[in-house]
Amino acid sequence: MNDLVVKHNALTNASYGLSLVEQRLILLAIVDARRSGQGINTNDPLTIHASSYMQQFNVEKHTAYGALKDAVNSLFNRQLSYVQPYKNTVETVRSRWVSKISYVDNEAMVRLVFAPDVVPLITELERHFTQYAIEQIAGLNSAYAVRLYELLIAWRGAGKTGVIELQELRNRLGVADAEYGEMHNFKRRVLNLALTQINEHTDIKATYQQYKNGRTITGFSFSFSFKKTAKKPTTTQRTYTRADLDETPTLAHPGESYEQALKRLNTRSNKLGTEEEQTEISL
Repeated sequence: MNDLVVKHNALTNASYGLSLVEQRLILLAIVDARRSGQGINTNDPLTIHASSYMQQFNVEKHTAYGALKDAVNSLFNRQLSYVQPYKNTVETVRSRWVSKISYVDNEAMVRLVFAPDVVPLITELERHFTQYAIEQIAGLNSAYAVRLYELLIAWRGAGKTGVIELQELRNRLGVADAEYGEMHNFKRRVLNLALTQINEHTDIKATYQQYKNGRTITGFSFSFSFKKTAKKPTTTQRTYTRADLDETPTLAHPGESYEQALKRLNTRSNKLGTEEEQTEISL
């Protein structure tokens, strides 16, 4: 379960525009906090290594380094808005994503602290939340596809959404007001592109239906189903790399070479993953 991304639905439904790299960085921070057991708070920085980014999203070393450096500079200025109850009405809240973020050159890693308003939306699990395996979005290279997948998976129990008004959908997907104003461009460059990637690379197959007022499209709804061959997010096999040994030398036994340590660790990881699958089947 440590590879699951968990977000409060208020955050999933929030309006924000993040680049693909920025979204990936935030999701990795959430997942790595769960993997390490560190948890997420407003004081302790979360650490994301370039090696983790490379492994999770299958990118080259120089690509990962450059992407993380650029994301550090841009993510600090990013904002989001969301709605929450206030007395007998609701209030619209605007917040930054992070209160502090840095890049450590010699370590090739990002250190970030989520903003105070964002932390409870990620960690408040006792209410409604959205969770999915980060591997499901690893093959998506469109920021719109990642956002749409999150929106859809929040409806996993129903397999379909209600009607989402056009402007609300644009806001949730992070489409700026000046982008894709003509409907054929919005459908081709945003919706159709996102659905093509989702249907090819994730565990669901999705379609949309459009709604009109006269000849004008005013909203969309989505339906989806889970693929029968999809991997269950509860079973994860860890693949260790040389970067893991550099970061945590105690993983290696005294006298072991890099190759010997990696062979032992990955053989054990795969064996444990197989045992988990067999246990689940027997249950």
